[in-house]
Amino acid sequence: MLLGVLALVLCCLPFGAVWWYSGSRGAVSAQAAAPGGSVAAARAAGRAALTGTASVPPVVLAYHDIGRGSPSPYTVTPKALDAQLAALSAAGYRSLSSEEFVHYLRTGRTPPRRSVYLTFDDGTHGLWVYADRILARYHMRAASFLITGRVGHHRPYYLSWPEVERMARSGRWDFQDHTHDLHRRAQVDASGRRASALANRVWLAGSRRLESPREYRRRVEADLDRSIRDLTGHGLPRPRVFAYPFSEASAPANLPGAYRGILHDALRARFATTLTNTSGRPLPAGRRAAAAGVVQRVEVKAGSTVTSLLGRIRRWTAVQPGASPSPLARPALWERTDGSDRPDLGALTGAGPYPGRTGYAAASYRPDSSADWDGYTVEATATGLDAEGTNNVDVVVRDGSLDPVTVVISHSHVSVVEGRGPGRHETVRRALPVAATHRVRVTVHGGRTEVRVDGRVRVVRAGKHHTKEGDLSGGVALSVRNGDAHGHWPRFTALTVRAAGGHR
Repeated sequence: MLLGVLALVLCCLPFGAVWWYSGSRGAVSAQAAAPGGSVAAARAAGRAALTGTASVPPVVLAYHDIGRGSPSPYTVTPKALDAQLAALSAAGYRSLSSEEFVHYLRTGRTPPRRSVYLTFDDGTHGLWVYADRILARYHMRAASFLITGRVGHHRPYYLSWPEVERMARSGRWDFQDHTHDLHRRAQVDASGRRASALANRVWLAGSRRLESPREYRRRVEADLDRSIRDLTGHGLPRPRVFAYPFSEASAPANLPGAYRGILHDALRARFATTLTNTSGRPLPAGRRAAAAGVVQRVEVKAGSTVTSLLGRIRRWTAVQPGASPSPLARPALWERTDGSDRPDLGALTGAGPYPGRTGYAAASYRPDSSADWDGYTVEATATGLDAEGTNNVDVVVRDGSLDPVTVVISHSHVSVVEGRGPGRHETVRRALPVAATHRVRVTVHGGRTEVRVDGRVRVVRAGKHHTKEGDLSGGVALSVRNGDAHGHWPRFTALTVRAAGGHR
């Protein structure tokens, strides 16, 4: 009889394991209460830091996991999330649904109040256990970007489908796309190098070759379609937004030049927009990002304090061209683009220090909050221009757009350089009265650029015609060059930026 009982147990073990595994995959975990403790300091910080800002396009925040005791830099504690949302709520911010966010990008109609779009990548278990109750406390909502092939697997790290469905029913969450099974690294060449399986052709070990572009297209499209079916098959609305795995929207890929649009085309055919945390140029939510089809997010990590997050949100908040009467006196509003990472403008204003062998210093003015500028005038005064012609200054308008315009001033000439990257080229060169100091005024509106130097020399350029509104929007940048190691550095002594036709 004992042998019979043992045999019965052995026979049932596989079925028990299946039952346990299925139950784990379909489990709904208990939720943790929202953190206790005072958030008065966070609320006060939010009111102080952000309540003076005008109603502006939404800022997109990127979270990953929420949890306790994790060593991961991508896991924010419940207490930190609670304080961050308390600060935003105190500052009068509301959170957008994905539908509201997409509507804004498509119409340009700014939401009626200050707003954020809260996004959480990967679909981790902590969203249900910790984040959901915190959202409820502040009457906010968020979007979870699911790797659908991992939902219900690798428990308890990822959400289960029953948890996803409960979150959706709460009205606090909607669910968007983060691939089915392409959020991973794969071998992408014969040497064994690994990179994004979404953005690259993978190495086929059995055939000892890379996928063909056609095979790559089929694989990527099949994965995206599967992820969409997974979401809609569980009663969820069709996803409208896609978040790039590893935020690699602009990472190098191993596709031949003629085929590099495959992924972009596949995403554009299925989603209203895409999200990334890194970009080659600022792409905050707005006209420029809508035209590019990619929105850049502010990433929130374990080390993000309330103060640092509020500072980054303010930096990304759109402002009008005349928001700072004296831009050169506000170095914190500039971003050095010469690789120096210095927090000052000394190399451009004559205070130093100067770069070593490069002979070049450059900075962009409010690059994130000026991304959608159009219709403004820049006036600058530059001095120290060398009679030998070994130095010059640049004033850039539409900085970060697809067609920036650079006005180059030397002691005796003005040049207009149009375009960016390999397409950059000089279109106009005019003589100036020889002088160490010149004053330049540049007005931009749409594709039109008007340049005046010393009130005498006038250049008007029609510019390129782009089909999408936002392709030409952008702000202001400055640079100085010294081509002689023993020469003198030129410098800017004055700068104003204002809306075109407006007052200083």
